[in-house]
Amino acid sequence: KHQLSHIRLFNHYMPTPLLLLGCIEWLVMLFAVPIAVHLRFEDPMQWLDPTILELNAVIFATVMTLANSAMGVYSNGFREGLGAMAVRTIVANCLLGVLALMALYYVLPALFIGRGILALAVVGGLTLVSIIRLVFLAIVQRDSMRSRVLVIGAGKRAKLLHERLDERDSAAKIVGFVDVGGYVHPDLEKLIVERTRLPDIVEKNAIDDVVVAMDGLRASDGAQIPLKELFDCKVTGTRINETIGIYERELGILEFTELKQGWMVFGSGFGASRLWDWVKRASDIVIALVLCLLLWPLMLFAVIAIVLETGRPVLYRQTRVGLNGAEFEILKFRSMKVDAEAGGKAQFAQVGDSRITKVGNFIRNTRIDELPQLYNVLKGDMSFVGPRPERPEFVDSFDEELPFYAERHVVKPGLMGWAQLNYPYGASREDTANKLRYDLYYVKNRSLILDLVIMVQTVQVILLGTGVR
Repeated sequence: KHQLSHIRLFNHYMPTPLLLLGCIEWLVMLFAVPIAVHLRFEDPMQWLDPTILELNAVIFATVMTLANSAMGVYSNGFREGLGAMAVRTIVANCLLGVLALMALYYVLPALFIGRGILALAVVGGLTLVSIIRLVFLAIVQRDSMRSRVLVIGAGKRAKLLHERLDERDSAAKIVGFVDVGGYVHPDLEKLIVERTRLPDIVEKNAIDDVVVAMDGLRASDGAQIPLKELFDCKVTGTRINETIGIYERELGILEFTELKQGWMVFGSGFGASRLWDWVKRASDIVIALVLCLLLWPLMLFAVIAIVLETGRPVLYRQTRVGLNGAEFEILKFRSMKVDAEAGGKAQFAQVGDSRITKVGNFIRNTRIDELPQLYNVLKGDMSFVGPRPERPEFVDSFDEELPFYAERHVVKPGLMGWAQLNYPYGASREDTANKLRYDLYYVKNRSLILDLVIMVQTVQVILLGTGVR
């Protein structure tokens, strides 16, 4: 059984094997600095205080593990294959990790261990991590990392679940479908398992999860939930899930076509507390002030570049919808021509949009154009993490077309979000619907852990330029 395929920390699901790999790599990385010191000096203790050495070992391991996480090594890297994972790992260790350590040594020079030791530690750490991952992949093959799923039902809902899990190459593998009456989708006919007692099917196929995905749940529809058999499966240790639970756990989304108001009211999540609001607001202010102090040269560069290319205005102001539907004015460095929306009609940015200037293209790819929103964060209109704010013109139409769209406004909009991390720029109704699934997941499961995950992994979005138009 793969009952521990995921661990839920503060409402957010994390794949157990990859979490375990991260912990193992952190432990292995602890040896990188001591090994480098012993290679560099015959008698290391003459040169370094033992306390400084131990502290540096912990700092090095932590920074490098966070850098790998920020580059998506433990998520996207495994889905994309060994080649992509190797590239992400090299960038994480040799570029992102080194830059972070050099910044730390600049602020705290007493910790600096020397360029030679740092170089040896990076090479040694990269070698150790590569060995660990090859061993990990050899021991834990892809199929053995996946939980085995049996789906009750073989209609439209079952087909959609099958498609979504396949699209994302999730950690769940659908073994088969059980026809309990009603409509059977033709694409699923070959995957239907022989109908015997569910406990027998579960035992025969080593099933971890049974998912109920029946189109009709009334007797008049020709389909009934086999409750007694499901209960028998549950008491033997098999997880029984609704489809919405599998979407949430495996894909990090809330499938709004499966959502019911009662489930949102009586289920877990969607809560808030004054303490959480206070902590989030305090952290927003502190982070915004620190970033203003660190990034003012980039903002000055953007101002000069925009003025030299297309003149004024430097800032682009636009009305967006925020917390509880309240409108506010968002600030960005202007990346389009001055008359980009001369007709007065709101438009989505498209791939290769001719309205974007050369400077605008650069500051969009590097996310420099978003830096003026630090003022929006300090003012309280936005937070660092949350659903991206939309324009009122689009919100009005999406409210009518997409169920539960308004629920994304129960939290402050953010500079970065779960949807931006997992889905590219939205420029259509379909894109907006897909992003809404991630936004609803964030609204339901928001926590400090999820915010940290989003902030750390947004680094890969900036460095790789994903989701930019």
